[in-house]
Amino acid sequence: MTTQPHALPGFCRDCLADAGPGPRCVRCGSPRMVRHAEIDTLCLAHVDCDAFFASVEKRDNPELADVPVIIGGGKRGVVATACYIARIHGVRSAMPMFKALQLCPKAVVIAPNLEKYRKAGREVRAMMQALTPLVEPLSIDEAFLDLSGTQALHGQPPSRTLARFALEVEREVGITVSVGLASNKFLAKTASDLDKPRGFSVLGQKEAAAFLAPRPVTFLWGVGKAFGDRLTRDGFSTIGDLQRAEASDLARRYGAEGLRISRLAHGVDHRPVKPERVVKSVSAETTFESDIADLRPLEQTLYKLAEEVSARLKKGQIAGRTVTLKLKSADFRLRTRARTLDNSTCLASRIYAEAHDLLVRETDGTRYRLLGVGVSELGPATDADPADLLDDGLGRRKAAEAAMDLLKAKFGPDAVSHGIMIGAQRRKGR
Repeated sequence: MTTQPHALPGFCRDCLADAGPGPRCVRCGSPRMVRHAEIDTLCLAHVDCDAFFASVEKRDNPELADVPVIIGGGKRGVVATACYIARIHGVRSAMPMFKALQLCPKAVVIAPNLEKYRKAGREVRAMMQALTPLVEPLSIDEAFLDLSGTQALHGQPPSRTLARFALEVEREVGITVSVGLASNKFLAKTASDLDKPRGFSVLGQKEAAAFLAPRPVTFLWGVGKAFGDRLTRDGFSTIGDLQRAEASDLARRYGAEGLRISRLAHGVDHRPVKPERVVKSVSAETTFESDIADLRPLEQTLYKLAEEVSARLKKGQIAGRTVTLKLKSADFRLRTRARTLDNSTCLASRIYAEAHDLLVRETDGTRYRLLGVGVSELGPATDADPADLLDDGLGRRKAAEAAMDLLKAKFGPDAVSHGIMIGAQRRKGR
């Protein structure tokens, strides 16, 4: 994005005073000025919490403020997120933990506390929804917002409303966010990545094509490595190459995807902000501290994961028809096996039974480092687990599971467990 001269309209991100002629705020002296020709007219934003998990941990433990922090699980796991100090050393999300610690051996590693992160995420989400009903969550820590028509409500343009929001998140939640403001989703998401952390970037439609032109084609949303390699082989290595191509030629070569990337290359994205995002699947997985080949510990882990998936389905009052087993071997080869049921389920016992049948077939001496289970083809839980004449024990299992859920809700998740977990509990000395 090109540097804007001081004559452009703007404001101070710290006190929200109008921008003066100089590089600093005339009221508070802050250098955090934001200026842009379209700053008072753009209304679509992407908001992203900065290094979210790590920021929450640093908020709760000030002693971590100036040290590298990695959120992840054990030496065999992967990095969930890393603070910006750790990122300076090359640590990135999804990186194997052993590699992250090689790059940053002095990092403090913290196991994820998902409930704490969800609480902070819900607080930020509620603050977003106070700005506009058009909030489309992408994950626990980021969302698109459409502030069209909110100027009268807030008494100021969307840009200033967002700057005030960012300050309030810092003050009330104790973490920082980066904001990208633009005319559409693609440009807003692009802008939010330009000045992290604690950033506020504006990317206008008029400058979009020139800004995008020198970037590789994989910079475009939805263009992965394989498609990017194909485009490069065809002579399109940069977005500028796509801009110079006729949309009809790209459509002839790549079909509907060719038209899509032609529009994006020019900074055009017609996707609206959709407040309701459809959940397509619910899953849980774990990476073992050491590789496992034996069925018994695998099935014990599988049952715990099935319980976790079941609890999330029940909380959301949804159920699914397809159960998927995920396995990753010691050499990082991925196996996925799925089974579609006659009717949907949210019961841990059914999820486990179907996944267990798939697991037995894959227990062939292979040592596994990761195990996961998921449920997809989701729908309302009201239609789940109907009475089955061929399975007269289903009603009893359903009632037993409901009783177990009540006990766990009252006395904690370890109040009652399935018989298959007895061996695991003994190993833990329980």
